Amino acid sequence: MKLKKAIVMALLMSALLLTVRLNNSLSDYVFAVKQNRVYDVFKPVSGDTQKNQLLLDTIKAEAVKKRIAPVNATLDRVWKAIPGYNGLEVDVEQTYRLMKEAPEHAPIRYVYKEIWPKVNLEQLGRQPIYKGNPKKPMVSLMINVAWGNEFIKPILDTLEKENVKATFFLDGSWLKKNTYMARMIQSAGHEISNHAYSHPDMSKLDRQSAYNQIAKTEALLQATLHVKNHWFAPPSGDFNQTTINVAAEQGLKTVLWTLDTVDWRHPPASSIVRKIRLQVEPGSLILMHPTDSSSEALPGMIAAIKQKGLMLSTVSDTLSSKRVTLVEAGP
Repeated sequence: MKLKKAIVMALLMSALLLTVRLNNSLSDYVFAVKQNRVYDVFKPVSGDTQKNQLLLDTIKAEAVKKRIAPVNATLDRVWKAIPGYNGLEVDVEQTYRLMKEAPEHAPIRYVYKEIWPKVNLEQLGRQPIYKGNPKKPMVSLMINVAWGNEFIKPILDTLEKENVKATFFLDGSWLKKNTYMARMIQSAGHEISNHAYSHPDMSKLDRQSAYNQIAKTEALLQATLHVKNHWFAPPSGDFNQTTINVAAEQGLKTVLWTLDTVDWRHPPASSIVRKIRLQVEPGSLILMHPTDSSSEALPGMIAAIKQKGLMLSTVSDTLSSKRVTLVEAGP
């Protein structure tokens, strides 16, 4: 009798283990036994679980399609150092959490995160910069100020009206005489950077003189405007490797321009606008000064840039690898 019961129990356990192997893992079964919940092993998958798994699988599949690879910073033969541009990918976990609680037939709202390039500007060494990454739909107005006070206020008024932020590179001797106006530029939310002290040809200076030209203005920027600066624009675009080196020693990168308005020659405003309309592209740095020509041309310049679908911001923003917006991933 005992032998018969043992055989029956053995057969039942064999059948039970076979069922577990067919439907669930043995480890799940053992865990359920330990928890006195053997019946859970055979519990059918709920509709919610199936729905959530389908949602997760859909998000993962779309994440592969929507991924945009980052672009490394690179050295160009003509344009020298060109910054990188962040890539973009779906944050699967955050998207799943968001949509799991959404109504059943709601379209999936994807949450994105940026992917940083493996190579950035810092890794390119001491090189001049003439433009931003051509994949980034943003441009900057570089306004070098050493004279032309009468046109600064009209330029500021236009920038405010158009909701545009620019980068003003200030000559140190001008800043010392025009601190109030410099503060007015700063209070309008514009970026302030270094344009040497007395507008010299930097390539003609010895090393110490070149260093002092930058250092003197940098000290003045910090003392009067409390600016933490990142950029140096050499006067007249004149520089050599020593210029780049002494700027770098002070924590500054040497930046030049992609497009020159040549406004110091006082051309008609229409010719400046036409030049911008024809030549501006993603990453362009546009050189201008507070002259009558640029002041008059500025509204048309901004309109031409926006018509090309480009945003305007500071030099720091344009040369950053950060994406303009996360919606650039597309639908």
